[in-house]
Amino acid sequence: MSDRGWRDRIVGDRMRVDQEFADRVRSSSLSRSEWSLVMTAVDFDVEGEGESANLVADTSQVETILPELPKLAERMGGAPSGGSSSGPFGEFVDSLRSSIGLGGGGADQEKRQDALGLPQEYARALQQHLEARGKWEEVLDLADAEDQSSPE
Repeated sequence: MSDRGWRDRIVGDRMRVDQEFADRVRSSSLSRSEWSLVMTAVDFDVEGEGESANLVADTSQVETILPELPKLAERMGGAPSGGSSSGPFGEFVDSLRSSIGLGGGGADQEKRQDALGLPQEYARALQQHLEARGKWEEVLDLADAEDQSSPE
């Protein structure tokens, strides 16, 4: 689907779902800024046909932005991923704990899982929103038309 026609048509719906999904993001390991960064690396596609069609999040590019999450937290004035302690002594303890396998990686792994999983939850919520408003059929028709017109 090289043309973004159906994607452009659901921008307003995405804004509404963004508001509804904010609580889910707050309960995750990602900050709002980190979630926004993750979503810049996500694209949406329609997979399947007819009643078996689903809106899915293409997260294949998310891995490329994961190294930026700790940097973003630092720029925003928060602790780096992994919950680093404050001060030089705390950093030394964190480094020591990480080197013996007792810390640091868990928070990063949780952020990675959320960065890859939450977009799929978002896609389901967006599809439900579109279905509830009678727009899902239009999206399917437009996606199908785009698939037929794109060269393979």
